[in-house]
Amino acid sequence: MTVTGWQRVDLDAGADVALLPQWLSAEEAEAIFIALHTTIPWETHRLRLFGREVDAPRLSCWIGDPHASYVYSGTRFEPHPWLPVLASLRERLQHACGARFNSVLANLYRDGGDSMGWHSDDEPELGIEPLIASLSLGAERRFRLRRRLPRAVKPSPADTVNLLLPPGSVLRMAGATQRLYRHDLPKTRMVVAPRINLTFRWIEPR
Repeated sequence: MTVTGWQRVDLDAGADVALLPQWLSAEEAEAIFIALHTTIPWETHRLRLFGREVDAPRLSCWIGDPHASYVYSGTRFEPHPWLPVLASLRERLQHACGARFNSVLANLYRDGGDSMGWHSDDEPELGIEPLIASLSLGAERRFRLRRRLPRAVKPSPADTVNLLLPPGSVLRMAGATQRLYRHDLPKTRMVVAPRINLTFRWIEPR
């Protein structure tokens, strides 16, 4: 990684997760949040859960290069074009993470009632060991990582790592993280302000 200040998260061998708490200043993070909140064409994505389709508990938008289509929960998403502010962030994050990105999933959590369930970003088009850079803007939220266990094994508190993601922070997930862990963003009554999360990725060309 080419930027200093990363804080390594203590996980099982093979997982590679690090947090850069203040990648953006408070002023720049707020300005970018305001710009994206009003210019991204937010959508309600449909998810397939337990054999039926439901509305995702947040607003989203898939953005990227023309070929960077993405299949998630049984639905293919074709990318919206890059907004200038997102294209600029991509260039800066590529330098910060020592990686390349051709797409970004933008999520808008309108308040603490919006959430993201347990999952891994392990779709085939992301590659075997994807590097994902997650930029947080707006309200601080709790993010959890939990070991992937056999279905018959009940998780214990020791299997879960809790992180607070403040505005302007970047969470970098790489190596075998998606194979070894799941992650979520739980509901909370403690947060009423909105949060935007930008997860920059590389989609393998087909």
